[in-house]
Amino acid sequence: MAPAAVVSPSILSADFANLAPEAQKCIQAGAQWLHVDVMDGHYVHNLTIGPPVVKSLKAAVGTSAVLDCHLMVTEPTEWVDDFAKAGADIFTFQLDAVAPSCLTSETVIPEELEKAKALMKAIKGAGMKAGVCLRPKAAAACVGPLVEAGLVDLILVLTVEPGFGGQAFMPEMVPKIEALRKAYPDMDIEVDGGIKDSTVDAAAKAGANVAVAGSYVFGASDLKAAVSTLQAALDAAAA
Repeated sequence: MAPAAVVSPSILSADFANLAPEAQKCIQAGAQWLHVDVMDGHYVHNLTIGPPVVKSLKAAVGTSAVLDCHLMVTEPTEWVDDFAKAGADIFTFQLDAVAPSCLTSETVIPEELEKAKALMKAIKGAGMKAGVCLRPKAAAACVGPLVEAGLVDLILVLTVEPGFGGQAFMPEMVPKIEALRKAYPDMDIEVDGGIKDSTVDAAAKAGANVAVAGSYVFGASDLKAAVSTLQAALDAAAA
């Protein structure tokens, strides 16, 4: 069964002083997920939010939206329990944070692979879905053993370098999305980075079924129209 087409607005671009109303606007516009970018100031040179904000956001939206948490942190294992308790539905980590060999090889070295497997088992054991994120330099083939082990619920492909919103989409990442969709036809494949009306078609046609967008959604004069544009592109590609 083909995975559902989903728009996941990134709250990194929202007004943090009005986060609950901003989240509700997205949900009312038809967004099914909310993308929560967590940065620790170490893995990337930016500092965003942590479990207390996720807990407050969960209280505000309840079950009306999936909290799609993307952890750009140096030690993701240390945060599994805290994010589970806060109400995260999806916990996606950077593969290279636990398996840096994915940046230089298509095969993760055994000890790093075991570390990644243990992390994903912990995520699922805590009641969350487990996502694995590939930054631009990370090889698509590296997720294979994790998928084969039945541990992956979602693959996130970054189409920008991680760390800051508002960057330009990297079209050279499209073949990576295509390769992943060909290999895993039933997998949720999410794309994040420079997604807007002029780039979503390429990502969706390549096989992404979940689109993350921050600046395009929250910077729009008509937020609902922006979400609808992204949803229509995903739906058209899936048809």
